[in-house]
Amino acid sequence: MTTPRAHTSDFKSIIGAALLAAGRPVKVKELSELLGLPAEAVRRLLEAFKQQLHTAQLGFEVEEVAGGFRLVVLPEHAQLLAPLLAPTPLPALSGAALEVLAIIAYRQPVTRAEIEAMRGGSASTVVTLQERELIKVVGRSEAVGQPLLYGTTERFLLEFGLNSLQDLPVLEQSGQEFSHLLRG
Repeated sequence: MTTPRAHTSDFKSIIGAALLAAGRPVKVKELSELLGLPAEAVRRLLEAFKQQLHTAQLGFEVEEVAGGFRLVVLPEHAQLLAPLLAPTPLPALSGAALEVLAIIAYRQPVTRAEIEAMRGGSASTVVTLQERELIKVVGRSEAVGQPLLYGTTERFLLEFGLNSLQDLPVLEQSGQEFSHLLRG
């Protein structure tokens, strides 16, 4: 395929089409390779495209999430458009599941035993979080028995609207409750 070399508007058009077609966050590196442009030029084009969408008031915008960019409906339209969205959202996570997820997000990589010690109770919701693809096994500990280590996934970042783990709220104290930090 020949890379278009015409105008900035052509590149913005291709970026918009790529973000729509991908159905997932697209990384700057991917767009850079697609367009045959340096990453910094792609970032400038993305910023111009974001501004163009804002000015045109088309009902959607470019969001930076999970290390990439995607098109999303403006928050003020989301509830109205909910009947058109598919699939139906999963039921909200329980308080226990949110607490386990928060522990994993903040302490990863972490073993199930470490999660249970921090919670003072069972970490049985690990299975549910894996089924929802919010966490995954990221390795094995060197501790006796080599227990599994858990970490968050890209889907976790997507579901919670985070670009990276650095976007998590800062913990104020070491004994702070985890369950209120993440939304379900």
